Amino acid sequence: MKKQFFYLFVLSLLLVANGLHAQQKPAIPINNVVEKVQQYFGGYPVEKVHLHFDKPYYAVGDTLWFKTYMHHNLFDYDPSKIVYVEVLNSKDSLIQTLRIPLKDNAGNGHLVLDPQFVSQDNYRFRAYTKWMANFDNSYFFNKIVPVGDAINKKLGAEIVFTPEGGTKTKATVQFRDRQGNLLSRRKLSWEAIDGWDPFDKGKAETDDMGRIQINLNIKNPEYIKKGRLNVKIDGDKLEPAVEGSYSLQHALWDADVQFFPEGGDLLAGVPKKLAFKALSTQGRGLRIKGKILDSKKKEVAEFADLGLGMGAITFIPVAGEKYKATVTFENGEQRSYDLPEVKEEGINVVLAKEDGPQFQLGLVASEAFYQKMSNQPFYVLGQSNGYLVYAAQATLKNASVVVNIPKDKLPNGIVQITVMQSDGTPLSERLVFNDAQALLPIAVKTDKTDYSRKEVVKLSINVPSADSLKSNYSVAVIDEVKVPHDDDQDLGILGNYLLTSDLTGYIESPNYYFNPKHENRREALDALLMTQGFRRFSYTDLLAEKFPQVQFLPEQGITLSGTLRLNTGRTVPNGGLLLSIPSRNIRKDAYTDPQGRFVFENLVFPDSSKATVSARGNANFRELVIYMDQTYFPAIDQGNPYARNNVQNIDADMKNYLTNSKSEYRSSVLIDEIEVTGVQRKQVTSKEFSALSGLSMPEHRIEANRISGCNVLTMCLNTLLTGITYDTQTLKYYVSRNYNQGSRVPVQFFLNGMPIDEPSLNSIIPSEIEAIEIFLRDDLGTVSRMYQNDGVVSIMTKKNEQKSQPRMSLAEIESLLPKTNVIDMMPLGYVKERKFYMPKYDTPESKNTNDYRTTVYWNPDVTLDETGNATLNFYNADGNGKYKIVVEGQDESGNIGRQIYYYNVK
Repeated sequence: MKKQFFYLFVLSLLLVANGLHAQQKPAIPINNVVEKVQQYFGGYPVEKVHLHFDKPYYAVGDTLWFKTYMHHNLFDYDPSKIVYVEVLNSKDSLIQTLRIPLKDNAGNGHLVLDPQFVSQDNYRFRAYTKWMANFDNSYFFNKIVPVGDAINKKLGAEIVFTPEGGTKTKATVQFRDRQGNLLSRRKLSWEAIDGWDPFDKGKAETDDMGRIQINLNIKNPEYIKKGRLNVKIDGDKLEPAVEGSYSLQHALWDADVQFFPEGGDLLAGVPKKLAFKALSTQGRGLRIKGKILDSKKKEVAEFADLGLGMGAITFIPVAGEKYKATVTFENGEQRSYDLPEVKEEGINVVLAKEDGPQFQLGLVASEAFYQKMSNQPFYVLGQSNGYLVYAAQATLKNASVVVNIPKDKLPNGIVQITVMQSDGTPLSERLVFNDAQALLPIAVKTDKTDYSRKEVVKLSINVPSADSLKSNYSVAVIDEVKVPHDDDQDLGILGNYLLTSDLTGYIESPNYYFNPKHENRREALDALLMTQGFRRFSYTDLLAEKFPQVQFLPEQGITLSGTLRLNTGRTVPNGGLLLSIPSRNIRKDAYTDPQGRFVFENLVFPDSSKATVSARGNANFRELVIYMDQTYFPAIDQGNPYARNNVQNIDADMKNYLTNSKSEYRSSVLIDEIEVTGVQRKQVTSKEFSALSGLSMPEHRIEANRISGCNVLTMCLNTLLTGITYDTQTLKYYVSRNYNQGSRVPVQFFLNGMPIDEPSLNSIIPSEIEAIEIFLRDDLGTVSRMYQNDGVVSIMTKKNEQKSQPRMSLAEIESLLPKTNVIDMMPLGYVKERKFYMPKYDTPESKNTNDYRTTVYWNPDVTLDETGNATLNFYNADGNGKYKIVVEGQDESGNIGRQIYYYNVK
């Protein structure tokens, strides 16, 4: 296997390294360094997750399909068998969590975009394994998926911001009704909010074209991160009032240009690359041109970006000199930036040559550093994808030392080259990209290049090198006329596994670097690697044996666990418990260990299944209390960098798709609109209570139907309270994101606007709860200042009319009391199975129907035969034009591949 070969390669290099001569004895022998690094990589394997979606965006009412891939770098451990997929809205509020089972490192999932719960927005899909949650969540899978609405949305709008310099901008908004007609001569009111509070507001009237212009003064640039422009258009006798909310993300123009010397420093007298990155306020690349000037304003060099706001230039800095860069942007604005300080002493690793079979790296030192550190030993380590792939000791006998690393001995992807002193202190780092290993050679073809509508297509997939390795592939076919999209902007399996999963921060157009039609893609990729962050681990920590604290092991299945105690709090050893999940005919027994712990492992059941854990088989069951363990999830990362991919004008950008969605919806619904007469029940909210009126909108709301079937409220709260963590030591609840950062300020509970403590929770009868609202923030401090809390959980009960009731018997009263020895719950199960619908048009009658499908074919389980072939058949839809086929896949050895193919429908 390749992965074992990489390990042998390291050992062979060490034998060579030991033969190098140094005049000074290293403080830490290189064998010790390698041993500690290998100890880390062997004990903390790298897992990566990728999702392949059937298309890049969707509409309300669609079913979103995806294939889950999981990649790991070791063979001698049991990798995770579960992937979690989280759906978050543009405000970073968690909407839903899906649990995906894996088989052969792959699994399938879907999400119905129910019009009752999903609205038009930019949704972020975040995916990870619990093992990945032990480390930096910057390496989770993240992708923005826009969702438009052609069903429920009553107000359409296209907004354009025209920055006017400084903090001023002009917003031009054009409004349309749900039928697409211009809303002319309509009065409205608007307010600009910073996320919570208004900082500007006014009134206006649309012109004949349904447009208004609003002059905004956004004095605090921070407002645009979460700020929004809210508009309310007045109603009339025929039309009710309608409201819209629009992000201020693109309201202001600003720019920042940063410079990154190759290897980390500008070294006096040393010629090497200086990389640069120009970013807009939204964090996307800006086209620039510029010049580097010395302190006497003499031009030293010129530069221009490669198309994504990044590039590199080579020049020789002079000791004691200070440099500036004058930059001109596409809009004509000019700015000046200071370059990093020139260092007189230092050593850097640089990439001298990457063409050919080897990476030719150089250790280059300034003259002052060479004179000081001559004949000193240095270590050069190379790490890639969780392997130590290169290790050598070099002696500084000249101001520059050449290091050659064979490419064919390295895995594909980013290789981190680090130079360190013999005491383990890192001095310089350089990222390079290797693509010497062959990708899966996926060949795709159809039996014809041109088809008619509703004609059957025979699709052939061939992977010659499949051999006996297990592999799995996913195939999506879309009508690209209805779903136009620049594939460079997408996140394919190559861009994810080989690039974004190893780099922190936002990466614009990840597929650009793997598209052969871009001649400068290697040069652009090198500029990206010199300007992007990488911090998967720290050599300093590894050598000091400061290893990460592991809270989660790789999950092999669903586990339900807890502790059995007496009502005095004492644990119960050898106590019997019964788990029952009726929907799956599951009945399992378990016994507690000497500490009273019990566990039910390797469970398989779909989501929304009711589970019951009972201790009533014990002789003293009336005195027993079951405490179920809470399921922990990683905190939601605030300031999500991938929000830069949010679509500002979904209505305009997805016009073709939404028009088709409206036609598809109308053809499948007989009644377009009905009038309902009757009394609408008012929804109770926390705003009704004076103590909570100062809070903003809740992050999450739990309705009564989700609490049904629960007889002990605290047991339900542990699974229902999204964003809240329960600490079994303090018996308190905390806001998860703050708890994970060390805060121990608890959440404050309220019952109908009155504060209560945790022991009072189980006195609340779950069936009487109307709703629970969760507030993870209190920006105005109206509650936190009084109760010294962090976050609020507001419980509201149903308002029943008082009626005379007969007196209850003792048995009836006992039946209403919560039974602590029987726990009912609805734990997160596996996503329910569902198959993609494929029509057949094999008769004239079947062809006489409208077919508005945008995803023409989706198959997440394509397997190849022993010759590496697969043949798939499907029927085209009614759309004319270009159809796009995307195939992604991986084999059990970790090899990956992606292929795009087009055919025409006339």
